[in-house]
Amino acid sequence: MAKRITVKVPVRIDLAGGWTDVAAYCATHTGEVVNIAIDQYVTATCDVDNQRKLKVAYQTDMPTGCGLGTSGAMNVALVAAIRPLNEDPAQIAEKAYQFEAVLGNTGGRQDQWASAFGGVQHLSFDGDAVHRISLKPSVEFTNWLRQHLMLFDTGLPHVSGNLHQSVWERYAAGDEAVAEGLSALQRAGQAMHVAIVEEQKTAFGEALRTVMNGVELLNPALHAPFRSVLDPLEASGEVLAWKAMGAGGGGVVGVLRSQGDAVAQRIRTAAEAENWTHIEWNIDFEGLQRTEVINHE
Repeated sequence: MAKRITVKVPVRIDLAGGWTDVAAYCATHTGEVVNIAIDQYVTATCDVDNQRKLKVAYQTDMPTGCGLGTSGAMNVALVAAIRPLNEDPAQIAEKAYQFEAVLGNTGGRQDQWASAFGGVQHLSFDGDAVHRISLKPSVEFTNWLRQHLMLFDTGLPHVSGNLHQSVWERYAAGDEAVAEGLSALQRAGQAMHVAIVEEQKTAFGEALRTVMNGVELLNPALHAPFRSVLDPLEASGEVLAWKAMGAGGGGVVGVLRSQGDAVAQRIRTAAEAENWTHIEWNIDFEGLQRTEVINHE
């Protein structure tokens, strides 16, 4: 019996703690990540013909290499498309992660869990174990966050491979700056959890600034593509904090702005002058969505 299985999963923005979900770190420390699934999607369509032959196709709303976890989302969608209908999202996320590991990916697990579950979540990583807490901010705080955390696609593919490898080589060699940076990112993940649960806007910005400081310790080159636009806006107080949405070196950047519509417009004008694209976003609370249609012909 022929059928078509369609799976749609969201990509994510990582607010705090990215890098600490990588096995090289959470093998000996607890990784702490807070991320948000957003309404930009990867869709996998799996057609099964009458002879049980498969054809799988992908569609992405955002380009690969943008730092929003698109590759992880693609593999979650694939696994969900070819697995049983009611498989647990955590199992799908883990299988997607293991699939990438077989292909040589040395990244962490946060992307797969964001795509599988959706929403706002705090993920803790102890070795291969993932502990998930779903965060439920109010509509008021969610609206503040959506309005004040601006996303821009720089159009520059993030070069996470070489930069990523360099950071972990330095970490393995006992580099104190990298160890301190990772510790700061871990603390930022914990602080971001508290800021969202208690809906403390100032604390949210402070946690994001801790992320900035931690990434600088890992490698200043991770922030280099964003500085020409954002440093002047930060100096003027219009930008409170910012971070690469991913490993850095390019891709999408998140910008926490101060109050006022005029501030938002000045930031957009500066970004668009560098050919950055503003991305409107909302939280995706659904996570993985799977539909199956039987062809009776």
